[in-house]
Amino acid sequence: MGAEPEGKGWSVARVEDGRPYAWGRLHAALWALKTLAETGRIVPLSEGEVGRKADNPRNIAWALLRGAGHQVFLAREKGGLRAEAAAVLFADIAKLILPERMRRDGLGDVGTAAFRQGYEAQLAEYRKQWEGLVD
Repeated sequence: MGAEPEGKGWSVARVEDGRPYAWGRLHAALWALKTLAETGRIVPLSEGEVGRKADNPRNIAWALLRGAGHQVFLAREKGGLRAEAAAVLFADIAKLILPERMRRDGLGDVGTAAFRQGYEAQLAEYRKQWEGLVD
């Protein structure tokens, strides 16, 4: 009796299925909306800033979420691609909030790496969707 191949009866964990990855995607959407409203462009976080967000994902998401209504309102008033992007970002934020409690404390090295991967994956989607709007 040998081991079964991956995907054939074995549970294969994927980073994309984990909470830290999902929280990274949420943070990307929140940050994108904030910078779009403030600057007219989506300005990515530096690698170090992404890591700092993973240190306290719940409180940082909560702080960013407090301004989201105001930010979408400002961006929508500008019209054009900026307004379209703001509507999509606002909807994405609602979909990306997991229906469970988010961690308040740091994610550790593995969790932070997954958070960063989720952040980058969501940002890549926005780059594809709005070429020229994302720095």
